Amino acid sequence: MKQTSPASNSSRTPTKVTNPTPELQEQVRRRAHEKYEQRGREEGHGLDDWLQAEAEVTQQETTIVAA
Repeated sequence: MKQTSPASNSSRTPTKVTNPTPELQEQVRRRAHEKYEQRGREEGHGLDDWLQAEAEVTQQETTIVAA
């Protein structure tokens, strides 16, 4: 039987942001809060919300810069 590590089962890949600007941090904070609100203010998902928001915001930034 083949064993897989928990990391290989994850669909999320953390995005490393070096020297985030205050504006970028604010965008991520707002998006993470939107996710919290959409879930009905359910506690316990702060890190997941932040990482997903960070990935979304940095993907948008990358797309804008590449265009």
